Amino acid sequence: MWEDKPVLAIVPARGGSKGIPGKNLCRVGGRTLIGWAAHTIHQLPWIDRALLSTDDSQLAAEGRRVGLEVPFMRPPELATDTARGVDVWRHAWLAAEKHWNQRFDLSVYLQPTTPLRQPEHITRTLRALLSGSHEAATTIAPVPGHFVPEKILRLDDDGRVQPYTNTTVLSNRQEAPTYYYRTGACYAAWRDTIVERRRIVEGNCAGVVIEEYTANIDDPIELAFAEFLHQYPEESGGKA
Repeated sequence: MWEDKPVLAIVPARGGSKGIPGKNLCRVGGRTLIGWAAHTIHQLPWIDRALLSTDDSQLAAEGRRVGLEVPFMRPPELATDTARGVDVWRHAWLAAEKHWNQRFDLSVYLQPTTPLRQPEHITRTLRALLSGSHEAATTIAPVPGHFVPEKILRLDDDGRVQPYTNTTVLSNRQEAPTYYYRTGACYAAWRDTIVERRRIVEGNCAGVVIEEYTANIDDPIELAFAEFLHQYPEESGGKA
């Protein structure tokens, strides 16, 4: 529990990955992506229940092997490419409450595709959620200077380069404002935010800045890079 509030951890892992077939069973540092999520959760004593939401029997078996509970299977309509994360989260939250006959005031949502997250990232995210009148919280990181809107180009119908924004293209990235992107390492929310309002970042969502580089795996090159960061954590500014 966190300050007498029951906390539910949910790890979403569907079986139909196209970028990397069987992605959630891929290994980084000898541990599957599902195993990494479980490894991190086991270091957080304030989590009351931790479950895997999946539609795949192999992923379910791996979840149980690494200490996650799999009390139900995810319905097919929530295991498609277009299924919204908030709907997956909501389904798992309500199904968990029904299974354990318990209400969970808070939940953290931990995608296995971010295997090298640290326990303190999750703790910081939940603490940020509770630090004010926030509905949710999520980890974010600064957008690399070469990819800020003021540096992005597009092609017009005649194949000519045009600035993405209406401003002049910056030659020096240091002149651009600081932008952030979601790392996927952790989301945290109150029950009403997910179950009743069905939103995460659309409302009053706190941002938790993670300065270390966070590997977020969708493609084979990102899987290889995660392995590199695991072997050489100093390159990300963090630790494995």
